[in-house]
Amino acid sequence: MESFVLGMNLACAGMGLRQSYAWMWVLLPDAFPLLRFLFLKDRGNRFQVVLLPQKDSMQQEYLVVYEQKGDKADLALITCDVNATVAGLFTTNVVAAAPVIYCKNILKSAHTARAILINAGQANAATGDAGYQDVIECAQSVSQLLQLRPEAVLILSTGVIGQRIRKEALLNSLPSLVSSVSPSIEGADSAAVAITTTDLVSKSISIEAEVGGVRLKVGGMAKGSGMIHPNMATMLSVVTTDALVTTKCWREMVRLSVNRSFNQISVDGDTSTNDSIIALASGLAGVNKISSLLSTEALQLQACLDVVMEGLAKSIAWDGEGATCLLEVIVSGANNEAEAARIARTVASSSLVKAAVYGRDPNWGRIACAVGYAGIEFDPSELHISLGHIRLMHNGQPLPFDRVAASNYLKQAGDSHGTVEINVSVGHGNGISKAWGCDLSYDYIKINAEYTT
Repeated sequence: MESFVLGMNLACAGMGLRQSYAWMWVLLPDAFPLLRFLFLKDRGNRFQVVLLPQKDSMQQEYLVVYEQKGDKADLALITCDVNATVAGLFTTNVVAAAPVIYCKNILKSAHTARAILINAGQANAATGDAGYQDVIECAQSVSQLLQLRPEAVLILSTGVIGQRIRKEALLNSLPSLVSSVSPSIEGADSAAVAITTTDLVSKSISIEAEVGGVRLKVGGMAKGSGMIHPNMATMLSVVTTDALVTTKCWREMVRLSVNRSFNQISVDGDTSTNDSIIALASGLAGVNKISSLLSTEALQLQACLDVVMEGLAKSIAWDGEGATCLLEVIVSGANNEAEAARIARTVASSSLVKAAVYGRDPNWGRIACAVGYAGIEFDPSELHISLGHIRLMHNGQPLPFDRVAASNYLKQAGDSHGTVEINVSVGHGNGISKAWGCDLSYDYIKINAEYTT
């Protein structure tokens, strides 16, 4: 998340430093309809892909950090200079973590927030009253150091279920963490790395666009690699903007974008106890307050929010534990978007489809099977399936195709950690949607056999 979102400051610290790995990552999204060209800039030890649209109406940046081997911070703090309009969506898992319960309780009455503290390593889930009191104490300590009301501070955690926050170490780290917050790019990058656990890469995106005649920014960071399955929001994420939006509009915008992005990804079918997304809108860009979802400004901001959240969601699926490629499922011809989304999610979540992709097996039968059990009525004689540009099924009947070419398509995607595209059409309706997942490899079993969650 680029900290050039006005009024947002970030920092990281270590309460018990963890080992990190060396990596370098560049994720190129699908071409935007307005994109004219792209280029790669080298900013020292970090690489940045900048996508420039026609008429410069939107700039999209995918930031990539190169982390040297060594110790890794496990605390991140995001602060805002003003009371920011806040929206939050959380896991549907009944065994919700203490910080999830705390944030949900706060947001029942609070419409703004000023700070978000995130720790990695201990999920603080299934920890009872003691775990909840830990959250309260951490929020109070942050609020005292920042001279804020306790309810202006939100807490997120990720890590091992059943482990409470290492409270003493965390509290001892807070003074240095608070003193180091800054609006720098380095602060934003460091915070994105600090919240990771089994992730191989950090995930952060920022865009700049003109909304209501004013240039504003939307940025976000996320973590997630395993225990990822659609059911809100399947990871941790913080999204910020300097737009000015009413609470009602902002919360509905965030809900819509989450449904189109984070709720459309699946790595392993498990919904975490800690899934959370918090979105802050500072209002410092100077744009007129957005109070109607039907206004031109609202539609423009919604498009920006969709871009950021979709990019973060895809990066989580791309970084799925043990994955060798991103799986993108595009469904069209459904009666409406919701039906298309359900079919796409079902295919992207299918273990058999994911295993076939890893085995470089163009098994259209598994795809057709998943479409059929998605719970959506359609005429099987209108089912069409293609793998990339290779047509596998037409009007519900298998087509002759070059299996070697189809297998090579899957192999090339796996060898380059690229994207496998599955296109499905189920009729002639206007419903279109996408979902994302990854292949299912031997390494997924190895990682989760050796790592306690």
